[in-house]
Amino acid sequence: MTIEQRSPAKRIHRGTLLTMVALLGVGASLVSCGAQDQPLAATTAPAVTQPSPIETSAAVPTEVTPSAVETTASTPQETPLCTAASLTGALDSTGGGAAGSIYMSLVLSNTSGAACILDGYPGVSLVPAGSTEFVGAPAVRDAKLPSNGPITLTPGKSATATLRYTQAGNYQDCQRVETGAVLVYPPSATDSLEIPRELTACSNAEITLLTIGAFQP
Repeated sequence: MTIEQRSPAKRIHRGTLLTMVALLGVGASLVSCGAQDQPLAATTAPAVTQPSPIETSAAVPTEVTPSAVETTASTPQETPLCTAASLTGALDSTGGGAAGSIYMSLVLSNTSGAACILDGYPGVSLVPAGSTEFVGAPAVRDAKLPSNGPITLTPGKSATATLRYTQAGNYQDCQRVETGAVLVYPPSATDSLEIPRELTACSNAEITLLTIGAFQP
């Protein structure tokens, strides 16, 4: 009997068997692939390294707290300019000059208890005794006798300026006035001192009788 003549039941049974074999083959393949996809189990746990403690060998600097009272360097006080209140004055004649002039040394001495400075030219005028109202023109500065710089007068020390007085009789138009003192303003001072000296002044201000030099040691 040929294959075509077999019963339908046998043909169906044979087909079922083939189908089951195929399904079993696919299942085995899936199991094999699944086994390959699984990650390998760790056989050895990694060693945990403990961090070493921080060694504090260097000492931590201590913050310096400034003291409540700060001491500052003391700065020396500057020597002040001399005022008339700290000085005494004198006029010493040094002799005659040309054209009826008289040269005198104006001497200022420090009578205070502290040093002071004379620097430059004083202001000088002729006044009646006991007055500060000068008569005629005040002294003009003599450029031939300039300042050599500040002079520090310690207590008891003196400085000198040359005062030239031209006699009033040299001027015919001089309106003569007798005076009894020379009024002196130290350089840069606002107060004055009086030195007794009788001289003849010209009240007309266009006539200058006095010429003064700067102080010298």
